[in-house]
Amino acid sequence: MFSLFYGLWKYMLSKMEFHVLILGIDKAGKTTLLEKLKSQYSNVEGLPPDRIVPTVGLNIGRVEVSNTKLVFWDLGGQPGLRSIWEKYYEEAHAVIYVIDAACPSRFEDSKSALEKVLRHEDLQGAPLLILANKQDLEDAVSADELAQYLDLKNWMREFIHFKLFQHSMGKQILLLGIKESVNWLVDAMERSKRTDMLRVRAGSSVV
Repeated sequence: MFSLFYGLWKYMLSKMEFHVLILGIDKAGKTTLLEKLKSQYSNVEGLPPDRIVPTVGLNIGRVEVSNTKLVFWDLGGQPGLRSIWEKYYEEAHAVIYVIDAACPSRFEDSKSALEKVLRHEDLQGAPLLILANKQDLEDAVSADELAQYLDLKNWMREFIHFKLFQHSMGKQILLLGIKESVNWLVDAMERSKRTDMLRVRAGSSVV
């Protein structure tokens, strides 16, 4: 019994660590987002967009925000790779879903992939942040238009912690938008019952 309480006490005093999935279909801008996060919070120069190649498998990025450690898992979005997403759901505290807002021809594919994510029982209670990316491009739709197309109002009833932001990875000024998004996500994870559940599970595993 002592070892259980000691493990929980040690876990609570350590910096909170959150695992965040970055999902979305291929070419949505997931890896570019990860590189921007690394450069914004870790003083590490991220890869320029022209050197980023499609993710095959998994990219991992670790950053610290205030007293919180964030581990981002960027998963490949090609149709043949989406089946591996669910292998990471059980340990995830939250999900960032990235959509290319300038490519309406792929909205249906992105919507279908998102709905599968939202329906999966292993992500129950996970805060959801949706990024409408590439807002600097001429054909981009607004976040409001995208939310209507994706029928997000129906999903909002099931997600206590849910937010949609507009982003453009090509504009440096919108790094402030990235910080706003991350701050919202950290706050949502800290208040999430899912975090409490994962914390208890982690404490039990140190016995």
